[in-house]
Amino acid sequence: MASIVEWGTLRNKLEKMLTQTCSIGEALIDTIDDLINDGRIEPQLAMKILSNFDRAIAETLAEKVKSRLTFKGHLETYRFCDDVWTFLVKDVRFKSEGGQEFHADKVKIVSCNSKKPGEA
Repeated sequence: MASIVEWGTLRNKLEKMLTQTCSIGEALIDTIDDLINDGRIEPQLAMKILSNFDRAIAETLAEKVKSRLTFKGHLETYRFCDDVWTFLVKDVRFKSEGGQEFHADKVKIVSCNSKKPGEA
């Protein structure tokens, strides 16, 4: 049985995961954190919820998103830690398949392997 202290450690690790670094993932983690602190759910249930969230987001993106986007910018920093690449890019110009263009001052890209260890 996981304790509140273990949940805190897990929460820190989870915040670094790909799908949970989006705003909806952050909101889910904050809500789950409140529910655990209020004693309304156990940390084990939180882990199941987040696991289902990760799976559902990955499946939905794979099935529903078909458009492509290209971008160019200036790479500020990059790092590879725990099988996760992180890129910070400045002055980014995006172009969609339809030709629409837009700009962002700074973009953070997080990339990890979508396959579990041992999968082909």
